[in-house]
Amino acid sequence: MRDFLIRNFIPDAAAVDRPSVRKRYGMLAGTVGIGVNVLLFAVKLAIGLLSGAISIVADALNNLSDAGSSVVTLLGFRLAARPADREHPFGHGRIEYLTGLFIAVVIILVGFELLRTAVLKVFSAETLAVDRWVLLILSLSIGCKLWLGFFYRFLGRQIRSAAIEAAALDSFSDCVATTVVLAGAAVNYFAGVNIDGIAGVLVAVFILYSGWKAAQDTIQPLLGMAPDPELVDGIEQTVLSTENIVGMHDMMIHNYGPGRVFVSLHAEISAAMDILKAHEVIDGLEVRLHSAFHIEVTVHMDPVVVDDPETNRLRALAEQAVFEVDPKLSLHDFRMTTAYKHGCNLIFDVEVPPDYPLTDSELRRQVQQRLTAVNEQYHTVIRLDHQYC
Repeated sequence: MRDFLIRNFIPDAAAVDRPSVRKRYGMLAGTVGIGVNVLLFAVKLAIGLLSGAISIVADALNNLSDAGSSVVTLLGFRLAARPADREHPFGHGRIEYLTGLFIAVVIILVGFELLRTAVLKVFSAETLAVDRWVLLILSLSIGCKLWLGFFYRFLGRQIRSAAIEAAALDSFSDCVATTVVLAGAAVNYFAGVNIDGIAGVLVAVFILYSGWKAAQDTIQPLLGMAPDPELVDGIEQTVLSTENIVGMHDMMIHNYGPGRVFVSLHAEISAAMDILKAHEVIDGLEVRLHSAFHIEVTVHMDPVVVDDPETNRLRALAEQAVFEVDPKLSLHDFRMTTAYKHGCNLIFDVEVPPDYPLTDSELRRQVQQRLTAVNEQYHTVIRLDHQYC
C-alpha cells in the first residue's frame, strides 16, 4: 500500500532535496492522514455516543484533532514550497517547522480538555453499553493507526521532516491510547466493572505526552538548534582535504527550512599563492560543497604566512600559550606587526567553545600573561570567535 501510494503520487520520489518533491511528500502525508483520521473519528464517535463511554468519545475527538493537524500539514507543505520573494529572500521553508509546532499545540490543548472531562467522569457512575462490535472496531482502529504511524515515519525519514515525524509519534501514541480504551471496554464487557473514567484519564495523559514530545522536536529548529554533526564533519573533511587549503575556521550554518541550508566559512591559503590561483581554489571548493551537501555556501579566503621561520616560531609560541589556558581552545589568523614603541604585536583569533567558563577579558589576560612571561615585549591583540557549529 505504501509503495503504491508513493509510486502514484510521487513519481520522482528519490529527489528528496527538491522543494517540489518535498511538497508532494507532505501533501501525500496530509491527504492520507485526513482520510484515515476522519474515518476513525466518525466510527469512534458513533460507538462512543451509543455506548456512553467517555474514553471512546475522547479517542474520537483525538482522531478529529489529528485530521485537523493533517490539514495543517498539507497546507504547510504547500506554503513551504513557495519560492523566495522580496520579503522572504531565503524562502518559506520554516513554515514546515511552524506547521509541526501548530500540530503539537493542538495536541496539547485537546489533551488538557479531555483530561478535564475524564476526571469528571471518574466521579460519575454511569452504565455503559459495550458489546463485541465496540471491541472489534477499537481493535481495527489500533491497526489503522499503527499502519499510519509507520507510513508517516517512512515519509518523515525520507525527507527529514520534523512535522511528519511528529505526526508519526502522535499516531503511535494514539495506538497506546486506544489500547487503553480497548482494555477499559473489555473490562466492562467481561467483568462488568466501569473503569471508563480512569481509561479516559490515561488517554489524555498519553495525548499530552505526545504533544509535548512533538513540540520539542519542532521548536528546536525555530530557536536555532546546533547543526547536524554529520553535516559539520562532512564539510570540514571536504575543506581540509582540498589541495592548497591549510586550515579552516569561523564556520556558520543557518537553517531556513529543510533543503535551505546556508553555510559560510573561512579557508586558509598560503599568502604566497597567486591571487587568481587562490580564487580558483575557493570557487572550486564552493562548487564541491554545494554538490555534495546541497547547501548554499560562501567561502572567505584567509591568506596565511606558512614559510617564514620567525612567524612560524611565534605562531607556535602563541598556540602553546592558548593550549596552556585550555586544550579545548584553538588559534587561527595569526600575524605579527611591529609595536608602536618597542617589541611586536602578536595578532590572532581564538575560537571559544559554547558555555565557556572564562569571560572574554579573563581569557585574553591569561593568554597575555603566558606570552609576557616568555618575553615582556610581546603584546597581544586577540579577537575571540565563539563557535556556532
